[in-house]
Amino acid sequence: CTRDLSSWTRDRTHIACVERFPRWVGGFNQCASPNNVNPFPPGLVLGLPRGPALGSHTIVSCWFTFVLQTMTWSFGWNSSLPVYYLRENQRVLLYASGHTGVIYNVLKNNQYHLQGHPNVISCLCISEDRRWVATADKGPDCLIIIWDSFTGIPVHTIFDSCPRDNGIRAMAMTRDAKYLATISDAEIQVRGPLGQPNYLIFNPTNNKELVSNSKTQVIYYTWVKGGILVHSAPLLTEKTFNKLVGKFSQSVFHLNLTQILSATMEGKLVVWDIYRPLPSASSSMGFPHIKPCKLVHLQKEGITVLTTVDSYIVTGDIRGNIKFYDHTLSIVNWYSHFKLSSIRSLSFSKTPAAPPAENTNYPPDCTLKSDDFVVRNFIIGTSDASVYHLTVDGTKLEKLFVEPRDAICAISCHPYQPLIAIGSFCGMIKVWDYEQKKYLFSRVFEKGLGVQSLTYNPEGALLGAGFTEGTVYILDAMSLESAISEPFRYSRSSVTHISFSHDSQYMATADVSFTVAVYVVRVKHRRRVWEYLARLRSHRKSIRSILFGVHLDSNEPRLLSLGRDRLLIEYNLLKSYKDHLAVLDIHRTDQGSYPTCMVWYPPLTKELFLLICNSGYKVKLFNSTTKMCRKTLLGPVYGSPIEQIQILPVKSTLELQKRYVVFINRDKVGLQILPVDGNPHKTSALICHPNGVAGMALSYDGCCAFTAGGQDRSVVQWEINLSALEAAVSLGGEDLTPFYGLVSGGREGKFYRELEDYFYYSQLRSQGIDTMETRKVSEHICLSELPFVMRAIGFYPSEGEIEDMFNEIRFSEYVDTGKLTDKINLPDFFKVYLNHRPPFGNTMSGIQQSFDILGFTNSKGEKAIQREDFLNLLHTKGEHMTEEEMTDCFATLFGLNPEGWKSEPAASSVKGSEICLEEELPDEITAEIFTTEILGLTISQDSGQDPRISEAEQSF
Repeated sequence: CTRDLSSWTRDRTHIACVERFPRWVGGFNQCASPNNVNPFPPGLVLGLPRGPALGSHTIVSCWFTFVLQTMTWSFGWNSSLPVYYLRENQRVLLYASGHTGVIYNVLKNNQYHLQGHPNVISCLCISEDRRWVATADKGPDCLIIIWDSFTGIPVHTIFDSCPRDNGIRAMAMTRDAKYLATISDAEIQVRGPLGQPNYLIFNPTNNKELVSNSKTQVIYYTWVKGGILVHSAPLLTEKTFNKLVGKFSQSVFHLNLTQILSATMEGKLVVWDIYRPLPSASSSMGFPHIKPCKLVHLQKEGITVLTTVDSYIVTGDIRGNIKFYDHTLSIVNWYSHFKLSSIRSLSFSKTPAAPPAENTNYPPDCTLKSDDFVVRNFIIGTSDASVYHLTVDGTKLEKLFVEPRDAICAISCHPYQPLIAIGSFCGMIKVWDYEQKKYLFSRVFEKGLGVQSLTYNPEGALLGAGFTEGTVYILDAMSLESAISEPFRYSRSSVTHISFSHDSQYMATADVSFTVAVYVVRVKHRRRVWEYLARLRSHRKSIRSILFGVHLDSNEPRLLSLGRDRLLIEYNLLKSYKDHLAVLDIHRTDQGSYPTCMVWYPPLTKELFLLICNSGYKVKLFNSTTKMCRKTLLGPVYGSPIEQIQILPVKSTLELQKRYVVFINRDKVGLQILPVDGNPHKTSALICHPNGVAGMALSYDGCCAFTAGGQDRSVVQWEINLSALEAAVSLGGEDLTPFYGLVSGGREGKFYRELEDYFYYSQLRSQGIDTMETRKVSEHICLSELPFVMRAIGFYPSEGEIEDMFNEIRFSEYVDTGKLTDKINLPDFFKVYLNHRPPFGNTMSGIQQSFDILGFTNSKGEKAIQREDFLNLLHTKGEHMTEEEMTDCFATLFGLNPEGWKSEPAASSVKGSEICLEEELPDEITAEIFTTEILGLTISQDSGQDPRISEAEQSF
């Protein structure tokens, strides 16, 4: 939208009012299709990240992101926010689910999603006519978006709604939809210890008056001439009325409009008188303000909701009661027999109730006249995440839906039916038919049992469930009844992973105590019975994956576990027995980075691989038998490493040669085309849960992906469009074209030219610099030259990483030809460099982290390492150096040796044996001294960010 809106803000209060938003659609939304479905997803531009300029491949990925995966359904809702009654004829509701607003038609069982927020929605409100919806969030780049509820199209977005990206805590809209008011989430709102306001409302008849309250204070705002927002916040204590007041919940303007009512958790109402000086009065009379008038002990139960409708003042309390009062605060009617939990929100229909007639059955009120109690139908939201509809005529309470009220981390899809099981920390497991969007059945476990993990067995008959306190259940998949007489209680901590073998004879679990437990099926009395086999604390850090496989020669199950301690462990199930879990072999997967997840690589080649992702944004392929690292490849780089990955199922055997993976990282879900080769165009991702993704599942037919949002209490269903991803790859180019964009300047840039020069210079060096013989021109270099070229262009691999590179190249053709490769050409070298190098280069923060671990705090408060300890670490730890290697390296670094040292055949160590490290090195070595004075690198200081090593000085 290009039209300017007159607005004003007072920084001291962080409360802003925006003039009536125009009723037009601007920008990309003008392309709305005739059936009112926006071809461009709402808030498309919000998907483009702020910050440094992006390469063209990234922008293409961002564009296709919105086509690759489309949100089709949102399970769950944020029960801490209200549910609004939009339209009564079809029971249309509005609520928030994660960072998405959901318009849900109960009768038609469909949803429309209001997408565009980069963070979880923190508040929402609607206009009196239900036409306009406003949503706001809290976090970086927070937004306020105004939507047309009839079409679901955003009509205006407010980007700079609050300072320092605090986000919006409370929001209100006038009844005529002319003004919108917000309160930010900043710690200081107005002067004085007033707390953080969590509720805001306009005077229904005066758009320039508002009231808000925190738990300890009520604040009255008035918008006066000159665009000034004044406030009145009288201090209220127990001494004011000589009685306990309690914590405030909500406030409203009294029906007489001369008073304000504030409800408390003690079941009381504080009545405030509003004093409004006449416009003709002198300035000495002051501005409008409020004063406490009386304290009314309205009821015994704490009041959680306070609102007005027609001629009634309505309360909802912690016992689930809903009460109606007249303007004198005399009770007129109440609903207390529904046995509801604490009331969170009440939303009345915009349609007035029909007058009493012969065919109506309104309940009598509690006055002496016993008149018919006529009020609009309304929606009730409760603290246990239940939503009800109450038809007043006939007093019909209908439960519309019940969702988990706590975090959702466990989801699993049925292996051959369109069913998804969702588990919550509140102990609820719900099973949905995700094609029909129909809730089927559920089970709520006893208090204290929170569902942490869920997995269907390959046959689809059983559902394994792991709980937060260590219990393991095996449930019947179609009824959720226990399939075992007693649950297993062998773990002392939360069970994070569950996996079944391919023949459903074994089940393995992992818990947060780094322990793997195995359960097995025995036949007793002609019945299959699950029994505990053994458990082993096999890791020193958290277990990231447990995975069953198949021995190719015997078809017997094999079990592997992967830990953050960088260990890949395979267990010997055949030699395991009661209370003894045998280990077959142990392999280390990484040096610096730690692994995050693993999966069996599909059989796209003759060699069977394990695919393991790590925290360094790398994807590694390990031979499934020898555990040798066969390939290291650049994985998706979307702000955080991959945390879980699954192979997308195929619908037919014709699709076996074209496979895809679905992955999640901290807050995104993405797709990638196999085989993995480091091509950035083969992957795309979008934000699915801004506060973190807790789990992922795939439908049996590969059409849908599901993500669980953890603390946002939602599960989102995504429809997968593979053709769009293939189109993105085609646009990215062929051969090396997609890879050139990963280096500065591309193919014609200075860096790539230098890389070519180093590559061909290494041919001369390997043949002898001083030789007079005829040169042999070749397109390859031998493998022994690879480390020197890598280090010359600014990538300093460890000896372990070099060995991985050698193995990757040596065995690249071994399966097909039976021969080892001992040379590499320039295109392959370029790919190896891009896939192995750190994705973000060498950072000062990474070096500083090493000193934080190894060093001590010196007198200046810096982390430092003593010279003797520093030399001892180089001698004895990790890939330790010999005395000769260390002294010659320092001689070169200090300029005492000819450039090149032993990397040049003509160079020899002149000063290596003569150098005195005690004289050349300081007594205490800090990260800065090590980087600048010893290595000779230049540090670029970026304000607000970790200093990075200058790209121009990466070589020494």
